Amino acid sequence: MSSQLRIGTVGLGLMGSSIATCILAAGHTVTSLIKEIETADEARNRILGYLQQLSQEGLLTDTPQTVIERLTITDDVSLLSNHPVVIESITENIDEKKRLYQQLETVLAPTAIIGSNTSAIPVSVLQSGLNHPERLLGLHWAEPAHITRFMEVICGKDSDLAYAYEIVKLAESWGKEPSLLKKDIRGFITNRIMYAMLRESFNLVENGYATIEDVDRSLRNDLGYWITFAGPFRFMDLTGIPAYLTVMKDLFPDLSNSTETPKLMEELVASGAKGVQNAQGFYPYTPESAKEWEEKFIDFSYDIRKLAQTYTPTATDDTK
Repeated sequence: MSSQLRIGTVGLGLMGSSIATCILAAGHTVTSLIKEIETADEARNRILGYLQQLSQEGLLTDTPQTVIERLTITDDVSLLSNHPVVIESITENIDEKKRLYQQLETVLAPTAIIGSNTSAIPVSVLQSGLNHPERLLGLHWAEPAHITRFMEVICGKDSDLAYAYEIVKLAESWGKEPSLLKKDIRGFITNRIMYAMLRESFNLVENGYATIEDVDRSLRNDLGYWITFAGPFRFMDLTGIPAYLTVMKDLFPDLSNSTETPKLMEELVASGAKGVQNAQGFYPYTPESAKEWEEKFIDFSYDIRKLAQTYTPTATDDTK
């Protein structure tokens, strides 16, 4: 699949806009389907802002204004009819996603690939009831999607692996370093591991072992130092495998295995907190400091991308 390929997207919220930006920046023409056409100007301006950031970082070959001209925003699903790949990024709701896929199947060719940007819904669940379930794949992105190199391509029980390989190759052309899951599992790779970490983090805080600040500080200054470079298995190779088995035998029985959501999290969400989005979170914010943290996160995302690319292993490295 070449960069001349026309790609469809559905949904232009924050994540959908970031996904569209990534695909536009890779050279594609993009048609984005949205539910409320009156939000088109807002979405277009948001995407233009992302493209300007990429340009400032030297990651665009054309001007932002030239790139944005390749974007069509519509509320007419029939305009996706000639697109060989369509990526949806709507609300994380099974029924709404399935309704959308049924709409798409009325206009797409049987071989057109549908990618679902889902964080936790099993792909096999989303495939059920489709006329062509074999062409539906999970595409799990990280925020900001136009900067990060992360992507997981997930097969459901009915997925055709040939389509998955096509998307992996396409994602690589977008600047991604995709992981392929040949079998469906709830939460995929990164969310299963991250939420295990979050569960233990809440366990430490709610039981008085450490403060929120202390947990964040420890993870930043240990895990945060090596995780981009190595990943857990490479890190064990680098630091001596046998010691990890000894610790596992001692520590695993003592880790939290609670199936209940943390009380602290329930209370925070019930209070209306959304994090820096509304300046209410685990930490205190003013509107100004919340905006500053958002900007720092974007700057860090660009910096860590550059650093990671310096140390990314090649296939040759892994076979030596």
